[in-house]
Amino acid sequence: MLSLTNQVIHCKAAVAWGAGQPLVIEQVEVAPPQKMEVRIKILFTSLCHTDVYFWEAKGQNPVFPRILGHEAGAVVESVGEGVTDLQPGDHVLPIFTGECKECAHCKSEESNMCDLLRINTDRGVMIHDQKSRFSLNGKPIFHFVGTSTFSEYTVVHVGCLAKINPLAPLDKVCILSCGISTGLGATLNVAKPKKGSSVAIFGLGAVGLAAAEGARMAGASRIIGVDLNANRFELAKKFGVTEFVNPKDYKKPVQEVIAEMTNGGVDRSVECTGHIDAMISAFECVHDGWGVAVLVGVPHKDAVFKTSPLNLLNERTLKGTFFGNYKPRSDIPSVVEKYMNKELELEKFITHEVPFSEINKAFDLMLKGEGLRCIIRMDA
Repeated sequence: MLSLTNQVIHCKAAVAWGAGQPLVIEQVEVAPPQKMEVRIKILFTSLCHTDVYFWEAKGQNPVFPRILGHEAGAVVESVGEGVTDLQPGDHVLPIFTGECKECAHCKSEESNMCDLLRINTDRGVMIHDQKSRFSLNGKPIFHFVGTSTFSEYTVVHVGCLAKINPLAPLDKVCILSCGISTGLGATLNVAKPKKGSSVAIFGLGAVGLAAAEGARMAGASRIIGVDLNANRFELAKKFGVTEFVNPKDYKKPVQEVIAEMTNGGVDRSVECTGHIDAMISAFECVHDGWGVAVLVGVPHKDAVFKTSPLNLLNERTLKGTFFGNYKPRSDIPSVVEKYMNKELELEKFITHEVPFSEINKAFDLMLKGEGLRCIIRMDA
């Protein structure tokens, strides 16, 4: 791939001009990378519910015009000043959060919440100079969570790029940029179920099924899927889910149903919906003495978690997680290797594929609740 370092690149990008408006394929200008930045060529990207949420802009600041997208597989085109661990041709996954490797969080073995690069959904510019690298007819187009992958080329801070095995197929591992790693890591890194244990998964969308996949990989013997949509149950069997509970089928709280099914509660639970009632149920359904509940879903900003302190005093543990506790640069390459070693199955998450010119079809599919992940081919 010809590197155009220090030159502006003209390329296609899908621009969101306003809340809920169909994306428009535009010819944009992408400026060269500045200090600690990297310009990458996106080969495959996928649609995550977070993209749709900020495109609809119903519950947060509307930032438009904007180039959305944050799950992708890419190749480095050029690097800016100070970048030493990436070079043109490297295969990378852009990540919506980062790892500067210098702050207290990055130096801690326990945290992945980088002070410099943690997710900021309101920021539409680069950290270095508070300017956008995208423009159209001389006017800036805003970035999204530091990635903006719905463009043939984008500029990303080096701390938000995971360098991966060049043999890994980018049209598969691109989905590890966000949701799949979030669910997988919530189980493997935070809940840590033991072999032969029982795990309840609340919410069987892509993140929840990734959490189930983590439980399957860990050797859990009972994986109980909890969802209000019974249509999701058949698909979930592919991800190791062994039993299903639809809270609508019972007159008692679902945590009581699960406790009865499991002789006092499950060993681990992972909550992936963000609904406060499900969060409380996920905590209250774990066994006293050793049960651990992990919260993954993002609740409404005004939601309040209410439970009796006795549930904690009786030795239940409640944990939260961000991006599955994975550090983007340090840990995501090893998750790619789990796929390469056939420990982790990714193909079953990919249910649709569209060319870049038809990116709005991917939005339509997600709005209808069809499928899990839709791959968008940039060259088509």
